[in-house]
Amino acid sequence: MKNVLDFLKMHHEAFFQAKPYADFTGQPTPEDSRAWSQILVSLLTGIKGPGRKKGADLIDGSDVKAANTWGAIDTPRFNGVIKAGTKSSKSGNMASLDAMPLLFFVLWDNEPNSNRERVRVWVVRTQKDEVFREMCRKWYKQVESGQIISTNFQLHPPRNKNSNEFRNTCGNLDYPLLLNAIWDGSKYELIHYDPDALNSGMCTPR
Repeated sequence: MKNVLDFLKMHHEAFFQAKPYADFTGQPTPEDSRAWSQILVSLLTGIKGPGRKKGADLIDGSDVKAANTWGAIDTPRFNGVIKAGTKSSKSGNMASLDAMPLLFFVLWDNEPNSNRERVRVWVVRTQKDEVFREMCRKWYKQVESGQIISTNFQLHPPRNKNSNEFRNTCGNLDYPLLLNAIWDGSKYELIHYDPDALNSGMCTPR
């Protein structure tokens, strides 16, 4: 956990040291939420990334989705959560979830009461979580029937809210929270850490 908190501090400092220069020049603050989030999940779980190989974000086949609200112009959301619209045999059906052990969601936002920067990580056991899988089945069926035209499965996270609810037209669910850490002005304070979510966490319908 020390490595996790040290890494989070490094991320915070890098973002907010660069932000004044970005604001002054009218440019976006340099920030790669995808890469930072993948490293964070690897530190949390001990599951390494694939190096320079293509494919899943982690070597066991798990994936990481990221969203960052800090200075965002658009509404951040988790995009491409399940596979669709590609030529892969696992695209557009439940096979992708059958092959994926875990799906992680990392949200960088602000705690609503203190307005402090915050990072939260949720995890879904995609092979075993029937509530999540049923939502995905419903979405795949609606894409196949033409009721849904887009192949981008999006989840809307609880941005700047003290909630674990992700929203989607096919199901609003509470997701298992793995980590919650809040910036205290000089470092991150660990608010919540539940490693059992990796082995027993389940989504619950709203």
